[in-house]
Amino acid sequence: MSDEWIVACDVAAVAANDVVRFDSPDATFAVIKLSDGRCSVIDGLCTHGKAHLADGFVDGTTIECPKHNGRFNVLTGEPVASPVRVATTVYETRINGDKIEFLKR
Repeated sequence: MSDEWIVACDVAAVAANDVVRFDSPDATFAVIKLSDGRCSVIDGLCTHGKAHLADGFVDGTTIECPKHNGRFNVLTGEPVASPVRVATTVYETRINGDKIEFLKR
């Protein structure tokens, strides 16, 4: 399978310190914009409770799951607060013009 850049959304669709949901035919993702303008795309479902992370809260470089308040680092995917113990996948992300894109392998 070859690498494929996927357009998740317009840059303007995500406010700073916020997250939006992006669904593809085979997966769901959370698209995050940090306060400094960097963007990150991660798997959409929490590895603990399977709640959608786009319903969560962004604080700095962490996202809090809305179900049990576990937290992930949005740049590394590592869990940073219980009850989350398993990392989430972080995709290589870029801004291309006015679009946020991520690399799906």
